[in-house]
Amino acid sequence: MKPLIAIPIGDPAGIGPEIVVKSIANKDVFNTARCIIVGDKKVMEDAMAFTKIPLKINLIKEPREGIFEENVLNLIDLDNVDMKDFKIGEVNGMCGKAAYEYIEKSIELANLREVDAVATTPINKESLKAGNINFIGHTEIFGALTNTEDPLTMFEVRGMRVFFLTRHVSLREACDLVTKDRIKDYVKRCKDMLKTLGVSEGTMAVAGLNPHSGEHGLFGYEEVNHVTPAVEELREEGYDVVGPIGADSVFHLALQGRFNSVLSLYHDQGHIATKTLDFDRTIAITGGMPILRTSVDHGTAMDIAGKGIASEISMVEAILLGAKYSPNFASQA
Repeated sequence: MKPLIAIPIGDPAGIGPEIVVKSIANKDVFNTARCIIVGDKKVMEDAMAFTKIPLKINLIKEPREGIFEENVLNLIDLDNVDMKDFKIGEVNGMCGKAAYEYIEKSIELANLREVDAVATTPINKESLKAGNINFIGHTEIFGALTNTEDPLTMFEVRGMRVFFLTRHVSLREACDLVTKDRIKDYVKRCKDMLKTLGVSEGTMAVAGLNPHSGEHGLFGYEEVNHVTPAVEELREEGYDVVGPIGADSVFHLALQGRFNSVLSLYHDQGHIATKTLDFDRTIAITGGMPILRTSVDHGTAMDIAGKGIASEISMVEAILLGAKYSPNFASQA
């Protein structure tokens, strides 16, 4: 049976509803996964109108009530958007709160094993804040609602996998977080996540922080004091890991198949590499949790929301990747 994927529609005022509608109409999605949408019926009807994609909405209370036929959108309607106060393309606290509630419900379904994975659409940090939701983003929400202290983020694009030692902190703080103990902890947990996803063979590479990985201290001592000792100790413990490998070459080598994954040491280091390769098909996977989450890795695009021109490619890829990995994840959960 095809994997069952929960899809919260994200910020109602962004492109989330639109790319969900387009993805449900996509034949690859239909042939690969069974989808349950968590959102607002009025918002989805509006999205179908301006995209000119006339799907049939099947209102359900729980996933087992889904009708998994072509061009049927199975919707759990939280009915939490007042259309009198709603304007597509604008930051709105109501929409931030609604987006959180869609995610919360999707995580609930995954925690109860009523769905096999969650594939998320974009949310807006300003809308979350305006809605008094005290989370900076998806990863933090998933961590809190699955009781996971420090979830892992992995990007996958064209078979290249990139993990992140640090995420939403300043570059100055990110440099301070490059420590031997942190690198060792992350490599071990990243390796465990790969095994959970069914990737047990291959070498992980740790990217260098400084130009040319510091040139033995000429351009900085982070590699000498932290990265190299961490890798050496990990290898002594039996982990298949190498590094530091210069950030100007490590991603290219991973794309060629030399490494099964790369540990990026800060946010933009890995983001630039993956998104330059293929922006639309760079998909985020949140790991180290009891449930599987995949996601588009773009924003709410408020400037084009409601125009019917947003690309669904990333949403389609997120659903397909959730379906790909969920059987491995379920067998080891």
